[in-house]
Amino acid sequence: MDISPSASLPILDLPEYLTIDMVHQYAYCPRRMQLMYVDGRWDDNIFTEQGRSVHTRVDSEQDPLPPADGDPEPVIARSVSLSSPLLRLSGKLDLREVGDGQAIPVETKRGSPPDNEERSYEPERIQLMCQALLLREHNHTSNHGMLYFAAARKRVRVEFTPALEARALHIINEVRALIITKELLPPLLDSPKCYGCSLVGICLPDETNLLIGRTEKNAEETMDIRRLYPARDDALPLYIQEQGARVGKKGEAVTVSKGKELLGSFPLKDVSQLVLCGNISLSAQCLHLLCERGIPVVHLSMGNWFYGVTFGISLKNAYARASQFTTASDEAKSLAIAKAFIEAKTRNQRTLLRRNARSSVEKTLSEMKKSIDRIERCKNTEELVGLEGSIAALYFSEWGKMLAENSPTNTFFHNLRNRRPPKDPVNAMLSFGYALLVKEITVALMSEGLDPFWGFLHRPRHGKPALALDLMEEFRPLIIDSSVISAINNRMVEAKDFIVGSAGCSMKDTARKAFIKAYELRLDQMITHPIFDYRCSWRSVIRVQARLLSKTLRGEIPGYIGITTR
Repeated sequence: MDISPSASLPILDLPEYLTIDMVHQYAYCPRRMQLMYVDGRWDDNIFTEQGRSVHTRVDSEQDPLPPADGDPEPVIARSVSLSSPLLRLSGKLDLREVGDGQAIPVETKRGSPPDNEERSYEPERIQLMCQALLLREHNHTSNHGMLYFAAARKRVRVEFTPALEARALHIINEVRALIITKELLPPLLDSPKCYGCSLVGICLPDETNLLIGRTEKNAEETMDIRRLYPARDDALPLYIQEQGARVGKKGEAVTVSKGKELLGSFPLKDVSQLVLCGNISLSAQCLHLLCERGIPVVHLSMGNWFYGVTFGISLKNAYARASQFTTASDEAKSLAIAKAFIEAKTRNQRTLLRRNARSSVEKTLSEMKKSIDRIERCKNTEELVGLEGSIAALYFSEWGKMLAENSPTNTFFHNLRNRRPPKDPVNAMLSFGYALLVKEITVALMSEGLDPFWGFLHRPRHGKPALALDLMEEFRPLIIDSSVISAINNRMVEAKDFIVGSAGCSMKDTARKAFIKAYELRLDQMITHPIFDYRCSWRSVIRVQARLLSKTLRGEIPGYIGITTR
Protein backbone atom coordinates (compact mmCIF):
# COMPACT_ATOMS: atom_id res chain seq x y z
CA MET A 1 0.00 0.00 0.00
CA ASP A 2 1.35 3.42 -0.95
CA ILE A 3 2.32 5.44 2.12
CA SER A 4 2.56 8.75 0.29
CA PRO A 5 -0.03 11.37 1.17
CA SER A 6 -2.55 12.27 -1.49
CA ALA A 7 -2.13 15.39 -3.59
CA SER A 8 -4.78 17.13 -1.51
CA LEU A 9 -2.76 16.57 1.65
CA PRO A 10 0.74 17.95 0.98
CA ILE A 11 3.43 17.58 3.63
CA LEU A 12 4.29 21.10 4.79
CA ASP A 13 7.87 22.17 4.10
CA LEU A 14 9.11 22.30 7.71
CA PRO A 15 12.40 20.89 8.98
CA GLU A 16 11.08 19.53 12.28
CA TYR A 17 10.21 15.88 12.72
CA LEU A 18 6.88 15.18 14.35
CA THR A 19 6.53 12.33 16.82
CA ILE A 20 3.82 9.70 16.88
CA ASP A 21 2.84 10.90 20.34
CA MET A 22 2.21 14.41 18.98
CA VAL A 23 -0.16 12.94 16.40
CA HIS A 24 -1.81 10.74 19.04
CA GLN A 25 -2.32 13.67 21.42
CA TYR A 26 -3.75 15.83 18.61
CA ALA A 27 -6.24 13.10 17.70
CA TYR A 28 -7.36 13.09 21.35
CA CYS A 29 -7.42 16.90 21.79
CA PRO A 30 -5.63 19.45 19.57
CA ARG A 31 -5.33 21.90 22.46
CA ARG A 32 -3.66 19.25 24.64
CA MET A 33 -1.08 18.61 21.91
CA GLN A 34 -0.48 22.34 21.64
CA LEU A 35 -0.01 22.76 25.39
CA MET A 36 2.41 19.82 25.52
CA TYR A 37 4.49 20.36 22.39
CA VAL A 38 4.20 24.08 21.63
CA ASP A 39 4.03 25.52 25.15
CA GLY A 40 6.05 22.71 26.76
CA ARG A 41 3.48 22.14 29.55
CA TRP A 42 3.05 18.93 31.47
CA ASP A 43 1.46 17.68 34.65
CA ASP A 44 0.94 14.16 35.98
CA ASN A 45 -2.21 12.60 37.35
CA ILE A 46 -3.14 9.08 38.41
CA PHE A 47 -3.82 8.03 34.81
CA THR A 48 -0.45 9.16 33.45
CA GLU A 49 1.31 7.49 36.37
CA GLN A 50 -0.56 4.25 35.73
CA GLY A 51 0.26 4.48 32.02
CA ARG A 52 3.95 4.96 32.82
CA SER A 53 3.81 1.95 35.12
CA VAL A 54 2.38 -0.45 32.52
CA HIS A 55 5.09 0.64 30.04
CA THR A 56 7.92 -0.14 32.46
CA ARG A 57 8.94 -3.38 30.78
CA VAL A 58 8.61 -2.00 27.26
CA ASP A 59 10.63 1.12 28.03
CA SER A 60 13.36 -0.84 29.81
CA GLU A 61 14.35 -2.71 26.63
CA GLN A 62 15.47 -1.22 23.34
CA ASP A 63 15.78 -3.55 20.36
CA PRO A 64 16.65 -2.86 16.73
CA LEU A 65 14.05 -3.48 14.06
CA PRO A 66 14.46 -7.03 12.67
CA PRO A 67 15.11 -7.12 8.90
CA ALA A 68 12.06 -7.59 6.68
CA ASP A 69 13.62 -10.63 4.93
CA GLY A 70 15.30 -12.12 8.00
CA ASP A 71 14.66 -15.14 10.22
CA PRO A 72 11.25 -16.70 9.40
CA GLU A 73 10.80 -17.70 13.05
CA PRO A 74 8.58 -15.39 15.15
CA VAL A 75 10.56 -12.45 16.57
CA ILE A 76 9.54 -9.98 19.27
CA ALA A 77 11.29 -6.62 19.44
CA ARG A 78 10.46 -4.06 22.12
CA SER A 79 10.87 -0.29 22.27
CA VAL A 80 11.89 0.02 18.62
CA SER A 81 12.80 3.56 17.48
CA LEU A 82 11.93 4.38 13.86
CA SER A 83 11.70 7.47 11.69
CA SER A 84 10.36 8.38 8.27
CA PRO A 85 12.25 10.94 6.14
CA LEU A 86 9.25 11.07 3.80
CA LEU A 87 6.67 11.93 6.45
CA ARG A 88 9.24 13.52 8.77
CA LEU A 89 7.73 11.42 11.52
CA SER A 90 9.48 9.47 14.28
CA GLY A 91 8.40 7.30 17.16
CA LYS A 92 9.06 4.40 19.45
CA LEU A 93 6.88 1.30 19.21
CA ASP A 94 6.41 -2.25 20.39
CA LEU A 95 6.77 -4.76 17.57
CA ARG A 96 5.81 -8.41 17.16
CA GLU A 97 6.86 -9.95 13.87
CA VAL A 98 5.30 -13.32 12.99
CA GLY A 99 6.80 -15.97 10.78
CA ASP A 100 5.08 -14.96 7.53
CA GLY A 101 6.86 -11.60 7.55
CA GLN A 102 3.87 -9.62 8.78
CA ALA A 103 4.97 -6.81 11.13
CA ILE A 104 2.38 -6.13 13.83
CA PRO A 105 2.77 -3.00 15.94
CA VAL A 106 1.53 -3.55 19.49
CA GLU A 107 0.61 -0.61 21.75
CA THR A 108 0.07 -1.08 25.49
CA LYS A 109 -2.77 0.81 27.21
CA ARG A 110 -3.42 0.97 30.93
CA GLY A 111 -7.20 0.40 31.08
CA SER A 112 -9.84 -1.81 29.49
CA PRO A 113 -11.30 -1.81 25.95
CA PRO A 114 -14.15 0.68 25.52
CA ASP A 115 -17.64 -0.61 24.91
CA ASN A 116 -18.01 0.49 21.31
CA GLU A 117 -18.08 -1.22 17.93
CA GLU A 118 -14.33 -0.93 17.30
CA ARG A 119 -13.42 -1.75 20.93
CA SER A 120 -11.02 1.19 20.74
CA TYR A 121 -10.94 4.96 20.32
CA GLU A 122 -9.77 6.85 17.24
CA PRO A 123 -6.60 8.32 18.84
CA GLU A 124 -5.40 4.79 19.64
CA ARG A 125 -6.11 3.59 16.10
CA ILE A 126 -4.34 6.65 14.64
CA GLN A 127 -1.34 5.91 16.87
CA LEU A 128 -1.08 2.34 15.57
CA MET A 129 -1.58 3.49 11.96
CA CYS A 130 1.34 5.90 12.30
CA GLN A 131 3.50 3.05 13.58
CA ALA A 132 2.50 0.99 10.56
CA LEU A 133 3.48 3.83 8.22
CA LEU A 134 6.97 3.83 9.73
CA LEU A 135 7.22 0.03 9.43
CA ARG A 136 6.16 0.13 5.78
CA GLU A 137 8.80 2.72 4.97
CA HIS A 138 11.34 0.21 6.36
CA ASN A 139 10.10 -2.44 3.89
CA HIS A 140 7.79 -4.30 6.27
CA THR A 141 4.28 -5.41 5.50
CA SER A 142 1.86 -4.23 8.16
CA ASN A 143 -1.86 -4.62 7.60
CA HIS A 144 -3.09 -4.68 11.18
CA GLY A 145 -1.98 -3.87 14.71
CA MET A 146 -2.85 -4.77 18.29
CA LEU A 147 -3.92 -2.76 21.33
CA TYR A 148 -3.11 -4.52 24.59
CA PHE A 149 -5.23 -3.31 27.53
CA ALA A 150 -3.28 -4.07 30.69
CA ALA A 151 -6.12 -3.79 33.22
CA ALA A 152 -8.33 -6.27 31.32
CA ARG A 153 -5.42 -8.29 29.88
CA LYS A 154 -7.13 -8.23 26.51
CA ARG A 155 -5.98 -7.53 22.97
CA VAL A 156 -7.95 -5.66 20.36
CA ARG A 157 -7.12 -6.02 16.67
CA VAL A 158 -7.03 -2.85 14.57
CA GLU A 159 -7.23 -3.18 10.77
CA PHE A 160 -5.20 -0.65 8.79
CA THR A 161 -7.82 0.36 6.24
CA PRO A 162 -7.33 3.00 3.49
CA ALA A 163 -9.75 5.25 5.38
CA LEU A 164 -7.68 4.99 8.60
CA GLU A 165 -4.48 5.67 6.66
CA ALA A 166 -5.97 8.76 5.00
CA ARG A 167 -7.20 9.99 8.37
CA ALA A 168 -3.75 9.52 9.93
CA LEU A 169 -2.04 11.41 7.08
CA HIS A 170 -4.57 14.21 7.36
CA ILE A 171 -3.92 14.57 11.11
CA ILE A 172 -0.14 14.52 10.55
CA ASN A 173 -0.51 17.55 8.28
CA GLU A 174 -2.82 19.33 10.72
CA VAL A 175 -0.30 18.81 13.52
CA ARG A 176 2.49 20.15 11.34
CA ALA A 177 0.47 23.29 10.62
CA LEU A 178 -0.47 23.77 14.28
CA ILE A 179 3.04 23.62 15.73
CA ILE A 180 4.02 26.87 14.01
CA THR A 181 1.06 28.88 15.33
CA LYS A 182 1.40 31.20 18.33
CA GLU A 183 -2.24 31.36 19.38
CA LEU A 184 -3.78 28.62 21.49
CA LEU A 185 -6.84 26.83 20.17
CA PRO A 186 -10.01 27.21 22.25
CA PRO A 187 -10.62 24.43 24.77
CA LEU A 188 -13.11 21.63 24.26
CA LEU A 189 -16.63 22.60 25.22
CA ASP A 190 -18.13 20.58 28.10
CA SER A 191 -16.21 17.50 26.96
CA PRO A 192 -15.98 14.27 29.01
CA LYS A 193 -12.37 13.99 27.79
CA CYS A 194 -11.42 16.74 30.24
CA TYR A 195 -12.08 14.53 33.27
CA GLY A 196 -9.10 12.26 32.62
CA CYS A 197 -6.73 14.87 31.16
CA SER A 198 -3.65 15.56 33.27
CA LEU A 199 -3.37 19.09 31.81
CA VAL A 200 -6.89 20.16 32.75
CA GLY A 201 -5.65 22.36 35.61
CA ILE A 202 -3.40 24.18 33.13
CA CYS A 203 -5.94 24.32 30.29
CA LEU A 204 -8.88 25.41 32.53
CA PRO A 205 -11.44 24.54 29.82
CA ASP A 206 -14.67 25.48 31.61
CA GLU A 207 -13.18 28.60 33.19
CA THR A 208 -11.82 29.80 29.85
CA ASN A 209 -15.06 29.09 28.00
CA LEU A 210 -17.02 31.00 30.65
CA LEU A 211 -14.76 34.05 30.43
CA ILE A 212 -14.94 34.20 26.63
CA GLY A 213 -18.71 33.64 26.69
CA ARG A 214 -18.50 30.32 24.86
CA THR A 215 -21.24 27.95 26.01
CA GLU A 216 -23.82 25.59 24.54
CA LYS A 217 -26.42 26.68 27.10
CA ASN A 218 -29.06 29.32 26.51
CA ALA A 219 -28.28 32.83 27.67
CA GLU A 220 -30.82 32.45 30.49
CA GLU A 221 -29.09 29.35 31.86
CA THR A 222 -26.08 29.42 34.18
CA MET A 223 -23.06 27.49 32.97
CA ASP A 224 -21.93 24.87 35.46
CA ILE A 225 -18.18 25.11 35.97
CA ARG A 226 -16.53 21.80 36.77
CA ARG A 227 -13.56 21.96 39.12
CA LEU A 228 -11.44 19.47 37.22
CA TYR A 229 -8.21 19.96 39.17
CA PRO A 230 -7.56 18.95 42.83
CA ALA A 231 -8.98 21.34 45.41
CA ARG A 232 -5.81 21.00 47.47
CA ASP A 233 -2.25 19.93 46.78
CA ASP A 234 -0.78 16.83 48.41
CA ALA A 235 2.71 18.36 48.16
CA LEU A 236 3.52 21.41 50.31
CA PRO A 237 6.46 23.83 50.67
CA LEU A 238 9.34 22.65 52.89
CA TYR A 239 10.81 25.50 54.96
CA ILE A 240 14.37 25.13 56.29
CA GLN A 241 15.18 27.71 58.99
CA GLU A 242 17.89 26.00 61.05
CA GLN A 243 20.97 28.17 60.48
CA GLY A 244 24.01 26.18 59.36
CA ALA A 245 21.88 23.25 58.15
CA ARG A 246 22.72 21.34 54.99
CA VAL A 247 20.15 20.02 52.54
CA GLY A 248 20.97 16.92 50.53
CA LYS A 249 19.25 13.93 49.00
CA LYS A 250 18.98 10.24 49.66
CA GLY A 251 17.15 8.25 47.03
CA GLU A 252 13.79 9.93 46.46
CA ALA A 253 13.92 12.06 49.61
CA VAL A 254 15.28 15.45 50.66
CA THR A 255 17.42 15.22 53.79
CA VAL A 256 18.26 17.98 56.26
CA SER A 257 21.27 17.64 58.56
CA LYS A 258 23.48 19.76 60.79
CA GLY A 259 26.92 18.49 61.48
CA LYS A 260 26.54 14.72 61.90
CA GLU A 261 22.92 14.94 63.09
CA LEU A 262 20.07 14.12 60.70
CA LEU A 263 17.30 16.64 61.37
CA GLY A 264 14.74 15.18 58.98
CA SER A 265 13.99 13.31 55.78
CA PHE A 266 11.15 14.35 53.46
CA PRO A 267 9.87 12.29 50.48
CA LEU A 268 10.17 14.21 47.24
CA LYS A 269 6.53 13.53 46.37
CA ASP A 270 5.45 15.59 49.42
CA VAL A 271 7.56 18.67 48.55
CA SER A 272 6.20 21.40 46.23
CA GLN A 273 8.92 23.98 47.02
CA LEU A 274 12.14 24.05 49.00
CA VAL A 275 12.38 27.33 50.92
CA LEU A 276 15.82 28.16 52.35
CA CYS A 277 15.72 30.86 55.04
CA GLY A 278 19.17 32.30 55.66
CA ASN A 279 22.47 30.43 56.02
CA ILE A 280 21.44 27.05 54.55
CA SER A 281 23.62 25.07 52.15
CA LEU A 282 22.31 22.83 49.38
CA SER A 283 24.19 19.97 47.71
CA ALA A 284 24.61 20.00 43.94
CA GLN A 285 23.09 16.51 43.71
CA CYS A 286 19.94 17.64 45.51
CA LEU A 287 19.70 20.79 43.39
CA HIS A 288 19.98 18.76 40.18
CA LEU A 289 17.23 16.41 41.35
CA LEU A 290 14.90 19.27 42.29
CA CYS A 291 15.46 20.99 38.94
CA GLU A 292 14.83 17.73 37.12
CA ARG A 293 11.52 17.24 38.97
CA GLY A 294 10.40 20.84 38.49
CA ILE A 295 10.52 21.66 42.23
CA PRO A 296 11.65 25.29 42.74
CA VAL A 297 14.20 26.31 45.38
CA VAL A 298 13.31 29.65 47.02
CA HIS A 299 16.04 31.73 48.66
CA LEU A 300 15.23 34.08 51.57
CA SER A 301 17.68 36.00 53.73
CA MET A 302 17.82 35.78 57.52
CA GLY A 303 16.14 39.18 57.48
CA ASN A 304 13.30 37.75 55.36
CA TRP A 305 14.32 39.39 52.09
CA PHE A 306 13.29 37.44 49.01
CA TYR A 307 16.46 36.86 46.99
CA GLY A 308 15.21 34.69 44.14
CA VAL A 309 14.22 31.27 42.84
CA THR A 310 16.23 28.43 41.33
CA PHE A 311 14.06 26.71 38.75
CA GLY A 312 14.73 23.95 36.23
CA ILE A 313 14.14 24.57 32.52
CA SER A 314 10.55 23.38 32.20
CA LEU A 315 8.92 25.66 29.60
CA LYS A 316 10.10 25.58 26.01
CA ASN A 317 8.18 28.41 24.38
CA ALA A 318 8.52 32.16 24.67
CA TYR A 319 5.07 33.14 23.38
CA ALA A 320 3.74 34.05 26.83
CA ARG A 321 6.74 36.28 27.56
CA ALA A 322 6.56 37.86 24.10
CA SER A 323 2.90 38.72 24.74
CA GLN A 324 3.82 40.05 28.17
CA PHE A 325 6.45 42.43 26.78
CA THR A 326 4.15 43.53 23.96
CA THR A 327 1.37 44.32 26.43
CA ALA A 328 3.77 46.14 28.77
CA SER A 329 4.80 48.42 25.90
CA ASP A 330 1.14 49.27 25.19
CA GLU A 331 0.19 51.98 27.68
CA ALA A 332 -3.58 51.43 27.44
CA LYS A 333 -3.43 47.65 27.83
CA SER A 334 -0.86 47.86 30.60
CA LEU A 335 -2.96 50.40 32.51
CA ALA A 336 -6.10 48.24 32.19
CA ILE A 337 -4.35 45.28 33.84
CA ALA A 338 -2.83 47.51 36.53
CA LYS A 339 -6.31 48.87 37.33
CA ALA A 340 -7.62 45.32 37.73
CA PHE A 341 -4.88 44.55 40.27
CA ILE A 342 -5.47 47.70 42.31
CA GLU A 343 -9.26 47.56 42.22
CA ALA A 344 -9.20 43.96 43.49
CA LYS A 345 -6.69 44.84 46.22
CA THR A 346 -8.54 47.88 47.52
CA ARG A 347 -11.92 46.14 47.46
CA ASN A 348 -10.42 43.28 49.45
CA GLN A 349 -8.92 45.72 51.96
CA ARG A 350 -12.33 47.32 52.44
CA THR A 351 -14.03 43.92 52.81
CA LEU A 352 -11.46 42.71 55.37
CA LEU A 353 -11.89 45.90 57.41
CA ARG A 354 -15.68 45.73 57.22
CA ARG A 355 -15.73 42.11 58.37
CA ASN A 356 -13.18 42.27 61.18
CA ALA A 357 -13.22 45.75 62.75
CA ARG A 358 -14.50 45.53 66.35
CA SER A 359 -15.74 49.15 66.41
CA SER A 360 -17.33 51.50 63.90
CA VAL A 361 -15.35 52.23 60.76
CA GLU A 362 -18.28 53.36 58.60
CA LYS A 363 -16.77 56.73 57.74
CA THR A 364 -13.52 55.14 56.59
CA LEU A 365 -15.38 52.50 54.57
CA SER A 366 -17.39 55.22 52.86
CA GLU A 367 -14.26 57.21 51.98
CA MET A 368 -12.56 54.06 50.69
CA LYS A 369 -15.53 53.29 48.44
CA LYS A 370 -15.49 56.78 46.93
CA SER A 371 -11.80 56.41 46.13
CA ILE A 372 -12.22 52.88 44.75
CA ASP A 373 -14.92 54.13 42.39
CA ARG A 374 -12.35 56.58 40.95
CA ILE A 375 -9.89 53.84 39.93
CA GLU A 376 -11.50 53.25 36.55
CA ARG A 377 -11.12 56.94 35.69
CA CYS A 378 -7.35 57.01 36.30
CA LYS A 379 -5.58 58.18 33.13
CA ASN A 380 -2.09 56.85 33.87
CA THR A 381 -0.13 54.61 36.22
CA GLU A 382 1.16 57.51 38.34
CA GLU A 383 -2.40 58.65 39.11
CA LEU A 384 -3.38 55.07 39.87
CA VAL A 385 -0.47 54.57 42.29
CA GLY A 386 -1.30 57.81 44.08
CA LEU A 387 -4.94 56.80 44.49
CA GLU A 388 -3.92 53.36 45.75
CA GLY A 389 -1.66 55.00 48.32
CA SER A 390 -4.47 57.17 49.70
CA ILE A 391 -6.78 54.15 50.02
CA ALA A 392 -4.02 52.20 51.78
CA ALA A 393 -3.55 55.09 54.25
CA LEU A 394 -7.27 54.96 55.11
CA TYR A 395 -7.11 51.18 55.49
CA PHE A 396 -4.09 51.12 57.79
CA SER A 397 -5.41 53.99 59.90
CA GLU A 398 -8.12 51.58 61.13
CA TRP A 399 -6.06 48.36 60.92
CA GLY A 400 -5.61 48.04 64.68
CA LYS A 401 -9.38 47.74 65.13
CA MET A 402 -9.21 44.28 63.53
CA LEU A 403 -7.15 42.93 66.44
CA ALA A 404 -8.95 41.27 69.35
CA GLU A 405 -9.88 43.45 72.31
CA ASN A 406 -7.68 41.43 74.67
CA SER A 407 -4.57 41.81 72.47
CA PRO A 408 -2.00 44.48 73.43
CA THR A 409 -2.84 46.61 70.37
CA ASN A 410 -0.47 49.46 71.20
CA THR A 411 2.40 46.99 71.53
CA PHE A 412 1.64 45.21 68.28
CA PHE A 413 0.69 48.03 65.95
CA HIS A 414 1.17 51.81 65.60
CA ASN A 415 -1.73 52.40 63.16
CA LEU A 416 0.71 53.00 60.34
CA ARG A 417 2.27 50.84 57.64
CA ASN A 418 6.04 51.10 58.01
CA ARG A 419 9.00 49.08 56.78
CA ARG A 420 12.76 49.05 56.14
CA PRO A 421 12.92 48.32 58.99
CA PRO A 422 9.44 47.68 60.44
CA LYS A 423 8.81 49.43 63.75
CA ASP A 424 6.31 47.06 65.38
CA PRO A 425 5.35 43.34 65.38
CA VAL A 426 2.43 43.75 62.96
CA ASN A 427 4.59 45.44 60.35
CA ALA A 428 7.38 42.90 60.92
CA MET A 429 4.93 40.08 60.18
CA LEU A 430 3.42 41.94 57.22
CA SER A 431 6.87 42.40 55.66
CA PHE A 432 7.79 38.76 56.28
CA GLY A 433 4.43 37.63 54.92
CA TYR A 434 4.73 39.72 51.76
CA ALA A 435 8.18 38.18 51.16
CA LEU A 436 6.64 34.69 51.46
CA LEU A 437 3.76 35.64 49.19
CA VAL A 438 5.94 37.19 46.49
CA LYS A 439 7.97 33.97 46.29
CA GLU A 440 4.72 31.97 45.95
CA ILE A 441 3.52 34.19 43.12
CA THR A 442 6.95 34.29 41.46
CA VAL A 443 6.89 30.49 41.28
CA ALA A 444 3.34 30.56 39.86
CA LEU A 445 4.30 33.10 37.17
CA MET A 446 7.46 31.24 36.19
CA SER A 447 5.39 28.07 35.85
CA GLU A 448 3.30 29.92 33.26
CA GLY A 449 6.35 31.04 31.30
CA LEU A 450 5.97 34.68 32.33
CA ASP A 451 8.84 36.93 33.38
CA PRO A 452 8.25 37.85 37.05
CA PHE A 453 10.57 40.87 36.72
CA TRP A 454 8.60 42.77 34.06
CA GLY A 455 5.34 44.23 35.35
CA PHE A 456 2.52 46.59 34.45
CA LEU A 457 1.99 48.49 37.71
CA HIS A 458 5.39 48.31 39.43
CA ARG A 459 8.21 49.76 37.39
CA PRO A 460 10.85 47.24 36.26
CA ARG A 461 14.02 47.59 38.29
CA HIS A 462 17.08 45.40 38.68
CA GLY A 463 16.38 42.63 41.18
CA LYS A 464 12.73 43.64 41.67
CA PRO A 465 10.09 41.04 40.68
CA ALA A 466 7.70 43.66 39.33
CA LEU A 467 5.07 41.34 37.85
CA ALA A 468 5.04 39.20 41.01
CA LEU A 469 4.47 42.38 43.04
CA ASP A 470 1.67 43.32 40.62
CA LEU A 471 -0.21 40.03 40.97
CA MET A 472 0.45 39.99 44.70
CA GLU A 473 -1.59 43.15 45.24
CA GLU A 474 -5.00 41.47 45.23
CA PHE A 475 -3.77 38.74 47.60
CA ARG A 476 -2.11 40.98 50.22
CA PRO A 477 -5.24 41.53 52.36
CA LEU A 478 -6.79 38.14 51.58
CA ILE A 479 -3.79 36.03 52.61
CA ILE A 480 -1.10 38.01 54.47
CA ASP A 481 -3.14 40.60 56.36
CA SER A 482 -5.62 37.88 57.29
CA SER A 483 -2.80 35.59 58.47
CA VAL A 484 -1.33 38.34 60.68
CA ILE A 485 -4.74 38.98 62.26
CA SER A 486 -5.21 35.25 62.91
CA ALA A 487 -1.71 34.85 64.37
CA ILE A 488 -2.31 37.68 66.87
CA ASN A 489 -5.97 37.08 67.72
CA ASN A 490 -5.42 33.33 68.20
CA ARG A 491 -2.29 34.03 70.30
CA MET A 492 -0.05 32.09 67.96
CA VAL A 493 2.43 34.94 68.55
CA GLU A 494 2.93 37.15 71.59
CA ALA A 495 4.93 40.28 72.34
CA LYS A 496 7.81 38.21 73.75
CA ASP A 497 8.34 36.64 70.30
CA PHE A 498 9.67 39.96 68.93
CA ILE A 499 12.67 42.15 69.58
CA VAL A 500 11.68 45.83 69.52
CA GLY A 501 14.33 48.53 69.66
CA SER A 502 15.04 52.04 68.48
CA ALA A 503 16.29 50.64 65.16
CA GLY A 504 13.11 48.67 64.49
CA CYS A 505 11.37 45.37 65.23
CA SER A 506 12.59 41.89 64.34
CA MET A 507 10.98 38.47 64.65
CA LYS A 508 12.45 35.72 66.80
CA ASP A 509 12.52 32.16 65.48
CA THR A 510 9.36 31.39 67.45
CA ALA A 511 7.51 34.22 65.73
CA ARG A 512 8.69 33.17 62.26
CA LYS A 513 7.68 29.55 62.79
CA ALA A 514 4.30 30.55 64.19
CA PHE A 515 3.62 32.95 61.34
CA ILE A 516 4.65 30.41 58.68
CA LYS A 517 2.15 28.01 60.26
CA ALA A 518 -0.61 30.66 60.11
CA TYR A 519 0.36 31.52 56.52
CA GLU A 520 0.35 27.91 55.33
CA LEU A 521 -2.98 27.26 57.07
CA ARG A 522 -4.42 30.22 55.21
CA LEU A 523 -3.10 29.02 51.85
CA ASP A 524 -4.61 25.60 52.54
CA GLN A 525 -8.00 27.03 53.56
CA MET A 526 -10.89 26.11 51.27
CA ILE A 527 -12.99 28.90 49.76
CA THR A 528 -15.78 29.13 47.21
CA HIS A 529 -14.24 30.68 44.13
CA PRO A 530 -16.00 34.03 43.60
CA ILE A 531 -16.07 33.68 39.80
CA PHE A 532 -16.31 29.96 39.14
CA ASP A 533 -18.34 29.01 42.23
CA TYR A 534 -16.47 25.83 43.18
CA ARG A 535 -14.41 24.95 46.24
CA CYS A 536 -10.62 25.18 46.17
CA SER A 537 -7.72 26.34 48.34
CA TRP A 538 -6.13 29.79 48.29
CA ARG A 539 -2.95 28.15 46.99
CA SER A 540 -4.92 26.87 43.99
CA VAL A 541 -6.51 30.28 43.45
CA ILE A 542 -3.05 31.88 43.13
CA ARG A 543 -2.10 29.43 40.39
CA VAL A 544 -5.41 29.91 38.59
CA GLN A 545 -4.97 33.71 38.63
CA ALA A 546 -1.46 33.38 37.19
CA ARG A 547 -2.88 31.22 34.41
CA LEU A 548 -5.72 33.64 33.74
CA LEU A 549 -3.19 36.48 33.53
CA SER A 550 -1.21 34.50 30.96
CA LYS A 551 -4.39 33.81 28.99
CA THR A 552 -5.22 37.53 29.07
CA LEU A 553 -1.78 38.50 27.76
CA ARG A 554 -2.02 36.00 24.92
CA GLY A 555 -5.50 37.22 23.98
CA GLU A 556 -7.20 33.96 24.88
CA ILE A 557 -9.66 35.70 27.23
CA PRO A 558 -10.82 39.32 26.87
CA GLY A 559 -9.48 40.79 30.09
CA TYR A 560 -7.99 40.05 33.50
CA ILE A 561 -10.38 39.84 36.47
CA GLY A 562 -8.89 40.12 39.94
CA ILE A 563 -10.05 38.00 42.87
CA THR A 564 -12.37 39.76 45.29
CA THR A 565 -14.32 38.32 48.22
CA ARG A 566 -17.83 39.26 49.18
